[in-house]
Order: sequence, then C-alpha cells, then structure tokens
Amino acid sequence: MSKKLTIFEMGPRDGLQNEKALIPTASKIELINRLSECGFKKIETSSFVSPKWVPQMADAAEVFAGITRKPGISYTALTPNIKGYERAKASGADEVAVFASASEGFSQKNINCSIAESFERFAPIVEAAKADGIPVRGYASCVVECPYDGPTPAQNVAMVSERLLQMGCYEVSLGDTIGAATPETTEAMLDAVLKVVPAEKLAGHFHDTKDFALANIMSSIKMGLRTFDSAIGGLGGCPYAPGAKGNVNTLAVAKMAKLLDYNTGLDIEKLEETQEFILSIKEAAAA
Repeated sequence: MSKKLTIFEMGPRDGLQNEKALIPTASKIELINRLSECGFKKIETSSFVSPKWVPQMADAAEVFAGITRKPGISYTALTPNIKGYERAKASGADEVAVFASASEGFSQKNINCSIAESFERFAPIVEAAKADGIPVRGYASCVVECPYDGPTPAQNVAMVSERLLQMGCYEVSLGDTIGAATPETTEAMLDAVLKVVPAEKLAGHFHDTKDFALANIMSSIKMGLRTFDSAIGGLGGCPYAPGAKGNVNTLAVAKMAKLLDYNTGLDIEKLEETQEFILSIKEAAAA
C-alpha cells in the first residue's frame, strides 16, 4: 500500500461559499496564492454558479484572473451547467467538477432536479471538457445521510459513483455533506462502492459536524482510499445542508498523516500561517 496521501484543498470554494459576509476578492486571491506555496497539487479555486444562489462566488472570473499560478498545481472550478463550464474554461480552469447527489431530496434542494435529470445536465459538460482536454471530477453528495431523506442507501452511492465514472469523470469525491458519518457507516458505504469503483478512483470528503471526520478518513485509508478533500481552517458548510459544520481542517489532516507516516508533500508551518490569515480575514469580514 502506498504511503502517500493527496490532500485536495477546498478552502477557497467549498470553504468560503457559505460565508454570509462577503470576503473581498483580493483576500481570496491572496488565500490561493498562499495555498500555492504550501505544497498542494490541487486547489479548488472557485465555482461558476449563479451569483443569485451563491453570492460569495460571484467573483469567480476575477479570482482566476488575479491568482499567481504555480507550475504543477491544478486550479479547479465547480461547474453546475454548460454555461458555468464555458465561463470556467474562459477563465483558464485546469480542471472542472460536476456534482450529483446520492439522495433525491438533496438533489432537488441543491440543483432543482432529480438524480436522473442531473446526469442529463452533466453530459454536455463532460463531453465539452473531453473535447477541450480538461479533466472532470465528480462529486457525490450525502453519501451517508441526507438532511431531507435521512440515511442514504449505500447502493445509491455505488450507482451514482459508477455512473459518474462511466460518464468520463476521472475520480469521484464521496461527500459526507452534513457530517453525519461515523467510521462504521463510512465503512459500510465504502464496502458497497468499492464493489463497482476501485479505491484509486475515489476520494473522501468529510465534514466535521460530529467530530468524526479524522476517524472517517482513517477508516477510508484502511479501505484503500488515498485522496481526501479538506479546507484550511476547517472552513465550510453547505447552503442546502442545514446544520452542516465545516470541512475537515487541512492542518489537522496533514498533521494526522505525518503522525501515521504518510507523505502529503505539505508544509505544516506554511499551512499554519495560511490558516491564521484566512481566519483573520473571515473575522474582519464578519465584524
């Protein structure tokens, strides 16, 4: 088993999207520039969604235009529809992501359509990205529990994950969107998904609502996963998942990986400085 872990930094997008006080564009750009010095290979930079629904991401194009790109880093964007994809492409996103849900209730609340309809919506994005040579990552939300439907059947997660890969996604990020997972429910879900998707095509995306995120990552490592999403400062939450706490803290994941002798390539000291920076910006914006 590889002793290398990839940490996919979500802070600038998933971390900030739910902040009520608008974070200045210049601060977002500085955050990404600081993260670029920490050793990440992938940074989720923004999302090209309707400003009406997610006002915090209205400056996505300006953020992409303002960052100092470092060779070897993919600056990625979330793209809910073909219009968003075209804007992401024009802004120079290195990679895009589409997001499906493993629960019908969340799919309707989050993107106003059924799971089946969401795949129809993603198809043109994946086709366009393939033609443009842009990698596509898939997200599966509510992989353990949904705020509207309750516990999510593991078979739903397996079906959605397999479908995303079949469509052309290179990887599927399994999202515990409301942070309801425990090591037991994480392992039960992965047991079903791993029957149809290999571990190297999966990533874990855990929110820390019940303080189980690190334990869930350890369970996922045990089952073969080696890529995990996290956000600097534990920022985050989802506008359509009431009560969801932030993403698992990048610094906590990096420190845990180091203790377990896994190589993340991340600079702990720079992560600490970057965390202090964004938390002070967040505090100033909220004041």
